[in-house]
Amino acid sequence: MVKNTATQYDVAIVGAGFAGLYLLHRCRQLGLRARVWEKGAGVGGVWYWNRYPGARCDVESMQYCYQFDAELQQEWNWSERYSAQPEILRYAQHVAQRFNLLDGIDFEHTVKHARFDSEQSIWTLTGENGESLTARYCVMATGCLSKPNWPAIEGYDDFSGPVYHTALWPHEGVDFKGKRVAVIGTGSSGIQSIPHIAVDAEALTIFQRTPNYSVPAQNGPLDPTQAATIKANYQALRDSASQKHNAIDGIYSTESALRVSSEERSAEYEKRWNHGGLTFLGAYGDILRDKKANDTAVEFVHEKINSIVNDKMVAKLLMPTNIIGGKRMCVDTDYYATFNRDNVTLIDLNSQPIVRLYSHGLETAITEYLVDIIVIATGFDAMTGALNQMDIRGRSGIALNEKWQHGPSSYLGLAMHDYPNLFTVTGPGSPSVLTNMLPSIEHHVEWITNCIANMKANEHTIIEAEASAEQAWWEHVQEVASVGLKQTTNSWYTGANIKGKPNVFMPYNGGFPQYCKKCEDVVKKDYEGFVKT
Repeated sequence: MVKNTATQYDVAIVGAGFAGLYLLHRCRQLGLRARVWEKGAGVGGVWYWNRYPGARCDVESMQYCYQFDAELQQEWNWSERYSAQPEILRYAQHVAQRFNLLDGIDFEHTVKHARFDSEQSIWTLTGENGESLTARYCVMATGCLSKPNWPAIEGYDDFSGPVYHTALWPHEGVDFKGKRVAVIGTGSSGIQSIPHIAVDAEALTIFQRTPNYSVPAQNGPLDPTQAATIKANYQALRDSASQKHNAIDGIYSTESALRVSSEERSAEYEKRWNHGGLTFLGAYGDILRDKKANDTAVEFVHEKINSIVNDKMVAKLLMPTNIIGGKRMCVDTDYYATFNRDNVTLIDLNSQPIVRLYSHGLETAITEYLVDIIVIATGFDAMTGALNQMDIRGRSGIALNEKWQHGPSSYLGLAMHDYPNLFTVTGPGSPSVLTNMLPSIEHHVEWITNCIANMKANEHTIIEAEASAEQAWWEHVQEVASVGLKQTTNSWYTGANIKGKPNVFMPYNGGFPQYCKKCEDVVKKDYEGFVKT
C-alpha cells in the first residue's frame, strides 16, 4: 500500500524545469515553505524529456540562461553558440545543485488531480501514486511544450518495430545504423533530428504534411573572447533584450521592406541568413505586419531552398506557402542539404496520407513503406496540454479543462477566476512562446513569489482574479493577435495541430516590454484585477 501523506506548505510547485527550479529558490529566499512535484526522474523539464539527436535551443545560449544570479552568469561557460540538449540539461542540473534545490523536489510524482478547499483555503494535490500534498498556494510550472502530440494513426500496436516520439526520447539513445527509418513530421524536432538520423540510417523516409520555414543556425563553438565580452557587459545585454518585443537581444530594423531596392533587400536578407538565427525576421519592421513585405522574405527563403536542394520537385515540396513568421520559425544545421542524400526520401502526406501502420512499416493511400523504426516528430499539445490533462478544480468544482473548452482565458497568463491561489508560469495569455522563455519565466516567477510574499506579509489568505479582469485581458489578447499576420496561419499558437482544440490565439502578441509594464502597473495599483481576502 502506498503511504498517504499530507504536508502543509506555503507553496506547492508542479514541475522541475527552469520555472520550477527558480520558483523553489525564490520561495526559499522569501522565507516561504515550498515543495516541488516532478513527473520525471530528474530536473530540466523540456530538456529532460527531449533527448532526440540534434535537440538544441533556437535562442543563443548566452541569452537562454538565468540572469537572476550574477555569479551564476559569470561562472557557467557555454561551449557553443547554440548549445545542445545534453549541455542545457547539465546546466539545469548544475543550478539545482548549486542552489541546493534537490532536497525540495519529489521526483516521479505525477499530479492526478488538484482541488481547492474553500473552507480551509488550501490546495490539495493528489498524485497517481496516491500521495497527497497540501499548500496555501499552487503554482503550475508545467511548461508550454510538455504534452506530446501523437498523430491519430491506426495500427500503432501492429507495428513490430519501435516507435519513438521526439518528446519522449529514450535516455540511452537510439541506434539507427543500418536501419530503415520513417520520420513523421517536419516541425522543429523533425528539422533538428533528420540531418542526424540521415547520417546513420540505411534509408530515411520523411513524411511531411506542412513544410516549415527554417533558417540556418550558423552554429559553432562559442568564441571565448566573444563570451568574455558579453560577460563583461552582461547587464547591458539583458537590459537591451528586455526592451525587445521577443526579449531576445539583436538588431531589429524598423524600416519597411517595401521602401528599399530589391538589391538592398536581398543583401540584407543574405546578411541575416549568413548570421543565422531567429533575428532573420528582424530585417525589416513590417515583415509581420504587411503581406507584401512578408512576401519578400518568403521569396528569399524559397530561392535559398531551391539553390540548396538538387531535386527541384523536392525543393518545391519543402517550400511553405503560408507567411513566414506565422509559426515559430525553425533554426537548423544542414536541414535542406540533407535532402540531397541518396538515402533520403520525402513523402507529401497531402498527396498520399498515411492509412495505417502495419507489422513491417507504413501504408499510405498509394503504397507501402518498409521500415524498421518509426520516429514521431509531431510536436506538442502546446500551452494548455499539460494543464488540461490534470484534473484541476477550483472554488466551484468546475474542471479547468471545462472552463477552457472555448479557449484558455486567463488574467495576464498568471491566474484564472474561480481558481483562487492558483498561478501559472508562462500560461496562455502571456508572451511566453513568442519570446526567449528564460526571461519570461524569470519575470513570472518573480511576480508570483512577490505576490505570495505580499499576501503573507499583509495577512491575506486568498487572491483570485476578477471575472471582469480576466475577460477584459483575454479580449485584449485576441485583439492584439488580430493585428498583423501571425493569426493568419494555422499553428500550435492557435491549437490548430490538435483536433477539437479551440481555435484561438493563445500567447500574448503585444510584446514583452508592454506586458511587463502591465504586470508592474497591476502591482502598483494594489493588484488591480484581483480580489484579496
